[in-house]
Amino acid sequence: MAFCEKISNFALVNKKGLLYEEAFVNKNNMSENITRMERGIQRRTELLLGNENLSRIQKAKVLIFGLGGVGSWCAEALVRSGIRHITIVDSDRVCVTNCNRQLMATTKTIGQVKVEALRTRLLEINPDAEIEALQKIYDATTAESFHMEDYDFIIDAIDSLSAKADLILRATSLPEHITFISSMGAALRTDPFMVRKAEFWKVKGDPLARAIRKKFKHNKVSPARKFQCVYSEEKPMENKGENHACGTGGCLCPKAKLLSGERGTDTAVYDAPGDQRLVEHEWCSSKAQINGSLCHITSIFGMSIAGMVINKIIGVGD
Repeated sequence: MAFCEKISNFALVNKKGLLYEEAFVNKNNMSENITRMERGIQRRTELLLGNENLSRIQKAKVLIFGLGGVGSWCAEALVRSGIRHITIVDSDRVCVTNCNRQLMATTKTIGQVKVEALRTRLLEINPDAEIEALQKIYDATTAESFHMEDYDFIIDAIDSLSAKADLILRATSLPEHITFISSMGAALRTDPFMVRKAEFWKVKGDPLARAIRKKFKHNKVSPARKFQCVYSEEKPMENKGENHACGTGGCLCPKAKLLSGERGTDTAVYDAPGDQRLVEHEWCSSKAQINGSLCHITSIFGMSIAGMVINKIIGVGD
C-alpha cells in the first residue's frame, strides 16, 4: 500500500486495511496527539495552513444541532478539514425523502438513526475523530442537557422555528469566546451564487429570519449579542409539485414493526434502532408546509458554515 505523496519517517502498519501508527506527537510539541494516519489525512490542510493552525483546528470542539441538508454537510466538511471533536444532535431516522440532499442518506441507510449513520460516515474519514452522536430533540426542556458551555463553536442547523429561536437566545447568552453560527432557510432556492453571510439583524429577504425577528419582538426578547448567519438573497420559489407524502397519511418515512407494548406510548418496543421513544416521532405533520429543496443549495449552506468555523480558528476574515 502506498501514499501518492511521501511523508517523512512514515512507519506503516496495516490495520484493517488502513495506514496506521500509534500516537504521534507533532513537531511543535502541541498538546494534541495525532496518529500518523491522521497526519497523512490532513497533509494538504497542513500544507496550506501550517502545523500551528492545524493544531488549533484539531483542538476545537464543535456542537451541531440538526443533521439535515445543511448540518450533515457542515459536519463532513469540518472533519475533512481537521476538526476532531464534534457532537452531532438530531432526533430523526433517515427517511427516503432525505436522499436528495442529506449527506448520510442513501438507500442503504434508510431507517437508520441519523446521528449514528453520520457518525459512521465521519469515522470512515478520520477513525481517530471523537464523534459524539446524540439522538435527542432540542427544545427548551432539553437545552440544558447539551452543556453548550463546553464547546468552542455551536452550529444551528435546526428548521423548527420555536427550537431555533430558543437556541439563538441561549447560545448568544454564553460567554463571547463561544462562537454561534445559524443557518437560515435553504429550501425553495436554486441559485448557488445568491448564498450570503450576514449578522442576524442584517439578513435580507429570508422569511425564516423575518419570522424569528418577529417572534423576538412579540415576546420582547432579543439575542444577547450579535451572531453570523448563512442565508440566501434569492427570492424563495413556490413549490411546483404536489405533496402526496410528507406530513400526510401517505408519509414515506420508514415504519417500524411493533414488537410489544402499545404503539406511540412509552411501553412500545419496536423492531428499529435507536431511542424507542423516538421511533415514531416525525416533524413533517407539525409543519405548516413542506418545502422542496436541492442538495447544491443545502450543501453550500453547510460548507459555508464549516468555512466560517475554520476561518475563525485560524484568524482569517471577520
